[in-house]
Amino acid sequence: MKNTVILSFLLILVLSYAEAQSKPQAQQQKPDPDRLGMTCAQILKMSSGDWILYFGQKTGLIAADMPYDILRANAAYGKCYDERTDTLAASLAKSGKGPSKAAFADFTEFEAGLKDFTTKALADTQPPADSQQRSYAALYEKQFRYAFYQSYEPKPASPIPSANTPAAAQKKAAPSASTTTSAPPARQSSDTNDVTRAKNRFGELLGALPEDKLHEVHAAFGEILGPHPVNGVTQLAVYRYAIFLLEPSSPKPFSPPPF
Repeated sequence: MKNTVILSFLLILVLSYAEAQSKPQAQQQKPDPDRLGMTCAQILKMSSGDWILYFGQKTGLIAADMPYDILRANAAYGKCYDERTDTLAASLAKSGKGPSKAAFADFTEFEAGLKDFTTKALADTQPPADSQQRSYAALYEKQFRYAFYQSYEPKPASPIPSANTPAAAQKKAAPSASTTTSAPPARQSSDTNDVTRAKNRFGELLGALPEDKLHEVHAAFGEILGPHPVNGVTQLAVYRYAIFLLEPSSPKPFSPPPF
């Protein structure tokens, strides 16, 4: 009798544990109604702007006197964006090709500086940032974490051209470096000009702030790029993000959302 009671008690524990384990899985498998029956891969094939328009059309929330629910659309897109980033991070960690502890710690500090700047910049915009602008900012900021992990993805090896390919023949026929003046790639020059334009625009927006706010926002911005070495692409992205936060709404913004 005693053994029967013990076995029954153990059986109840096993069944309870199995039920508890199955509930999170069921919740994970439950489709998000704000994805409108689409997978994240399908959603992320659209830009965030196109997704918002699509979301409004499908939910019937577009009307002349009633804007569609941008907060819901941004949240759905953002969750998919985070899922993609998390999947990439897990894949890199499993393969042992992800960031080192030092690199991850540096990025964590960079991201903390970015969030602090975001808080201060949105608090100092005129008119004050509303929930819609804050939802855009939260979505826009996700680019940095994804780009961080993406930089660790193995790059496909370039094929070695055979001696008979046009590329090899062109390389063989090219004059030697001693007889030519090498010029920087056009793209590099374009990137430099883009950064300069972004810096100038950022300076204009800072100058429009009251003096005390200007120093507060500028100091917070310095904590993003100052202590952390970044490449030109990231530097430009940070400036454009900062402009996005500070710039008044316009039909032709200097820095629209990047994805």
